[in-house]
Amino acid sequence: MTPYQKGLLITGFGGMVLTIDIPLIRLGGGDEWSAQFTRSGLGLAVALLCWIFLSLRKGKSVSLLPGRAGIIVAGCYGLSAIAFVAAVFNTTTANLVFILTSTTIFSALLGWVLLRERPKPATLITMAIMVFAVFLIVSESIQSGNYFGDLCAVAASFGLSLGIVFARMSGKDMGFAPMIGGILPTILAAGILLSKGGVSAFHLDAPWWTIANGVIIIPIAFWCLATGPKYLSGPEVAMFYLLETVLAPIWVWMIFLEVPTRNTLIGGTILICALIGHSLWQLRSERKKRLAQRNELAADVS
Repeated sequence: MTPYQKGLLITGFGGMVLTIDIPLIRLGGGDEWSAQFTRSGLGLAVALLCWIFLSLRKGKSVSLLPGRAGIIVAGCYGLSAIAFVAAVFNTTTANLVFILTSTTIFSALLGWVLLRERPKPATLITMAIMVFAVFLIVSESIQSGNYFGDLCAVAASFGLSLGIVFARMSGKDMGFAPMIGGILPTILAAGILLSKGGVSAFHLDAPWWTIANGVIIIPIAFWCLATGPKYLSGPEVAMFYLLETVLAPIWVWMIFLEVPTRNTLIGGTILICALIGHSLWQLRSERKKRLAQRNELAADVS
């Protein structure tokens, strides 16, 4: 298995697991900051336990956050988590996941600025189509004045993109970074809950759903997705987050009967079609590139 194929497998599995994150937050219900504290706090605790286990098993301390780059990446994921949970509680699932497709746009632009990875014309065209589609989705919220949740979704997408690009810049293993970044939302949520009355302010309608999310789903999904930039480009990793775009609204529709608005469906369809088309183009280009490399190698051998 080539490193590229390994990256596709790991990142694809992480993206699939992540699709049930939003439904579990919704099933847990309760107070926004209680959900934030539980989801991020348990993810942080699991990461630390895994780190201790691996260190004991190897007989030496395993790198938790590789230097300054690790701290920056963890901070980006932490800020993204704060905005993400706020968006879950303040906008529809369809709006949230479709706006999160902006991660691909932000990753390509940040990669262009920070890594000098200039997007190809096809990528720029796809990005322009996506910007139009996202504006179409957000337009209804802007008109109604209820746009806080949508803005939180945009902020979550930008923070996620920063984390992906900085991880790729470092070239180091950032598997623990998303969970360790959970220290930011955990501390913030704890402070807000304490200011509201401490334990009495903590409330979840069905805590076991949120606990399962923090203990199982978040650590597995984000470890896989944070490992992806070692093998794939930022935009490619960002595209695996799009599995959530397709599947999360379906799970929420099946569980909560939450039907997206007309503009959301139109914008979401445009986004998905644009991204599928771009992904197929990327796979074809990658295939051509590998074939050309094989032909060059064969020519050199002969």
